[in-house]
Amino acid sequence: MEIVNRPHVANFIRWSADKPKVLVLTADLTNSCEVGAWRDTYPERYFSLGMAEQNLMGFAAGLAREGFEPFVHTFAVFIYRRPFDQLAMSIAYPNLPVRLMAFLPGVTTPGGVTHQAIEDVALMRATPNMTVLETGDATEVESVLDVAHAVDGPVYVRFLRGRVPRLFPASEPMVLGRARLLHEGDDVTVLTAGITTEEAMRAVPALSDAGVQATHLHVSTHKPFDDPTVLAALKRAKRGVVTLENHVITGGLGSAVAELMAEHALGTPLVRLGLRDVYAHGASQAYLMREYGLDAMSLVRAVERVTGSETGLSEQDLASVRIEPVHSLAKAEAL
Repeated sequence: MEIVNRPHVANFIRWSADKPKVLVLTADLTNSCEVGAWRDTYPERYFSLGMAEQNLMGFAAGLAREGFEPFVHTFAVFIYRRPFDQLAMSIAYPNLPVRLMAFLPGVTTPGGVTHQAIEDVALMRATPNMTVLETGDATEVESVLDVAHAVDGPVYVRFLRGRVPRLFPASEPMVLGRARLLHEGDDVTVLTAGITTEEAMRAVPALSDAGVQATHLHVSTHKPFDDPTVLAALKRAKRGVVTLENHVITGGLGSAVAELMAEHALGTPLVRLGLRDVYAHGASQAYLMREYGLDAMSLVRAVERVTGSETGLSEQDLASVRIEPVHSLAKAEAL
């Protein structure tokens, strides 16, 4: 499997070349959000607002009202926690085309609670006019620019950086409101997003070999959540549904699936995997995913619970279908 080093850097520069109204705004995190080279290429279109995120949101809103297309680049927690009032009232309420590129989603950083965005999808889904996207590999990091740019309104993007695996062909870009069907089976349906998809890609083939057939969908659009492919996959599951997300289980992918199942009177058992009403501590991504039940083995155990049958699978079995041991070789501080 290909590992792409910093796929956003050169791609964003190329993509912006014929779009003079595209601007970049940062909050003192230029290189940390991979736009240092973009700044050097288009210095007149780059604005650093410093560590003043409330002002950053107001500034972006003003530029959008004047016909520009601001792409805000900063850590996710500094987009939705610190300046939420400005985001809601200055950007979302007037439905302005501001694209919020949110880095370090969930446990992709060992920086601890101050830097781990674990409830952002819930808050952004609840914000009127907001489109919510999440990248899961290098192909989606590259193609999400077109998706976000085409939306007539604000867009929040959970973004990956550093060394990113290419799980999906470059010829198959992200499509708004459309999940990727990665595997088909009638026993259970598994829905994943972001970095958890790679874990499920390890588990699902092993489950198939153990006699449990799974439909696996990768979800990149959290809002709107009206993809008929998702509903069809939920209806197909005979024994249960499992969601796996790099987020608290409240308000994110698991909640969106539960809402959809309730609205369509689907009585299939549902298990939601994610952070369970807890803040994660600082550690490596691999450790945190294992510690908080976001990894492939946790998915296997959840499938066993929902189906009521043992698969006999172990960590050794999953190691044989390992996709890639880590997503990033960033330094320990990951800032």
